[in-house]
Amino acid sequence: MTLFVGLGNPGLEYENTRHNIGFKVIDKLVDDFNARDISKISFQGKVYRSTFLLFLKPQTFMNLSGKSVQIVKHFYKVSLENMIIIHDDIDLPFGALRFKRGGGHAGHNGLKSIDENISKEYLRVRVGIGKPVQRAQVATYVLHDFTKEEKQNIELLITHVLDACKALAKETLTAVKSKYSLKSIEDLL
Repeated sequence: MTLFVGLGNPGLEYENTRHNIGFKVIDKLVDDFNARDISKISFQGKVYRSTFLLFLKPQTFMNLSGKSVQIVKHFYKVSLENMIIIHDDIDLPFGALRFKRGGGHAGHNGLKSIDENISKEYLRVRVGIGKPVQRAQVATYVLHDFTKEEKQNIELLITHVLDACKALAKETLTAVKSKYSLKSIEDLL
């Protein structure tokens, strides 16, 4: 069983923010795989299933994402090797895409929560959202919508991340890295 987790915040006010790129990818995966909703209140998240794939959107808000991830991981007995976390990354330019197993959370509160609840050895799909001019603006930046220019390319980026995630379910990490890694959105244009 493979578990894909998209990080984000629940609620309409956060739906199109940079921090919710993980939720956007999960929505596309759920549609693409015709996954059915199998959510339970105890999961503290929206859970969908398609044969041997699970998709999770924690509903605990970003800072507590690890609670939902831990519950679903244990309930379905998912190994760390089969956990894939999709998240926004301010240390990458908009549209960059990187893949990595393990590592630090770099100040990302969703990853920090997951690290505290299940360890750090899961696979990360890092989606670049760019960064604000000043470090003090990070919280405001990630909780705002993409710029007009970014919005023109966001669907293209999400589709590329979707394709990469589908490949991760059946190909090696090395193969996926070589086919799907991006330096920026320019690589797709």
